[in-house]
Amino acid sequence: MKIFKKILNTGLILIVVSALFVWWSNTTIESDTEAYNSFNINDIPKEKVGLVLGTGKTLANGQPNLYFNYRIEAAVELYKAGKVQYFIVSGDNSKKNYNEPEDMKLALMEKGVPENHIFEDFAGFRTLDSVVRAKEIFGQKELVIISQKFHNQRAVFLAQQNGMTAYGYNAKDVNKAMGFKTNLREKFARAKVYWDMFFGVEPKFGGEKIQIP
Repeated sequence: MKIFKKILNTGLILIVVSALFVWWSNTTIESDTEAYNSFNINDIPKEKVGLVLGTGKTLANGQPNLYFNYRIEAAVELYKAGKVQYFIVSGDNSKKNYNEPEDMKLALMEKGVPENHIFEDFAGFRTLDSVVRAKEIFGQKELVIISQKFHNQRAVFLAQQNGMTAYGYNAKDVNKAMGFKTNLREKFARAKVYWDMFFGVEPKFGGEKIQIP
């Protein structure tokens, strides 16, 4: 019986510590990036490159993915306002018939962005990879990141931790019911940011340098 109580108490302590760690991670990342994220395009400084973070064009049920559509709309707004000249579209291309960078590139072109102003990063498997590779592979130490606010907060924080100056232009978010799972997953993803920092996790792939004019 005593052993059972010890196991129970230890389990409860771990749960409490883990919950506090998740809360602290989220609070810190939000506070450290608050001044660098905005829904107002006038708050975003002019930079040469915008980094569009990847997501699938459609959902598992075949319906359009609003996260994708809203990110493309936000990217086009930046381009037409003269806030960025080029884009890195970074996402997952690890499965057959699934190509986030190519889908984003085609969507941007349909909205009027010239093809030679779009650079594809096919190894953006995680936000960490996309951000660090923008610096290490594409040579960008200053950029604008395009995604939803909850995602931009983590991405901008990662950029800051890697010696970059980044601003997040917040794309329109989906309604709370539709985005519940995504937002919940984000809470734990922020805790993992510190885990990755502690263990020195790096992008999965490197590669040859790509020069943006």
